[in-house]
Amino acid sequence: MVVGLLMLGVIVVGVETHIDRSLVKSSDLLGASLLGWQLIYILPVAILTNDFFISGFWIRTFASKTDKDLRLGTSIATVAVAIILTLVGTTGLLAAWTGTWPGDPPQAGSIAFFLLLEQLPAWVVGIVVVLTVSLSTAAFDSLQSAMVSTGSNDLFRNKLNLWWIRLAVVLIIFPVAVVALKSPSVLQIYLISDLLSASSIPVLVIGLNSKCYWWRGFEVVAGGLGGLLTVFIYGTIYYGNAQGGARLMLLEQSLYVDDWSAFGAFVAAPVGGILWGFGAFALRVGLQWAVARARGQRFDAFDRPPTGPSQGIGSVERASADADREPVANAKAPSIAGNLL
Repeated sequence: MVVGLLMLGVIVVGVETHIDRSLVKSSDLLGASLLGWQLIYILPVAILTNDFFISGFWIRTFASKTDKDLRLGTSIATVAVAIILTLVGTTGLLAAWTGTWPGDPPQAGSIAFFLLLEQLPAWVVGIVVVLTVSLSTAAFDSLQSAMVSTGSNDLFRNKLNLWWIRLAVVLIIFPVAVVALKSPSVLQIYLISDLLSASSIPVLVIGLNSKCYWWRGFEVVAGGLGGLLTVFIYGTIYYGNAQGGARLMLLEQSLYVDDWSAFGAFVAAPVGGILWGFGAFALRVGLQWAVARARGQRFDAFDRPPTGPSQGIGSVERASADADREPVANAKAPSIAGNLL
């Protein structure tokens, strides 16, 4: 479906659109700009860290039978996504060079693709709409499945009936839809979530390293909140008032500003998060050392956590849990892994 939509779009756009060469130079879209250089940093940081919160990616990750399958699927998907995003991204350039955008009256640059789509034949628009809705439905289905899985396994430890989890997911959809419809900018919603992930994911990744076994959840929470606080402090200093700092946390001016506010926010979030995380680590270790010394106990802040079958849950419970997981993994993994491509 994706390949069909891609081929149709490329052929029709190539035949039906006519570029005005005089607009290529006058638009200055191929020239260097401050925002263009900033986005080289902002977009990778925002997208990479935000993807850690997308449960659909984790479902496909854990569904891979081996690391080789995971690397192969990820490589193929990376190439495919890069090609698709490049082609879709060029529609903005084509809209400007054909005189479709900004239009009269001037329209926002975020809808340049749809302005270009209006110039295509009606039958092409109909096919594109149907295929786009189908793709959106498929993505939404994966998101729902991931939310049900996360709620059932991570929040309620599979102790709540699955139908109640599904009902809760359905109910959550309504306020989310209202927020999306009422929001003045969908991009702003994405940027806020990107800023949140940029502040919390770096300190979380530290804990995923087996060599950093001394890292705890306290550091992750403190680092994530500290990253957002750092953005507020940076905004307050940059704008000279606390209101400016608060508005920067919400990125009300989006990315399309000719200054260093958004770039500074996405630098302050991860750097501040890491600094606050290590500060929280030093505080926790210092308190543990002081308490251990005051009570005459052994200082164990740097001891490795127990990982053997005799620690934590019992061997019988562990064997039972493994037995319960194997049939599910064997039954579900092939069908989910197929969606990776």
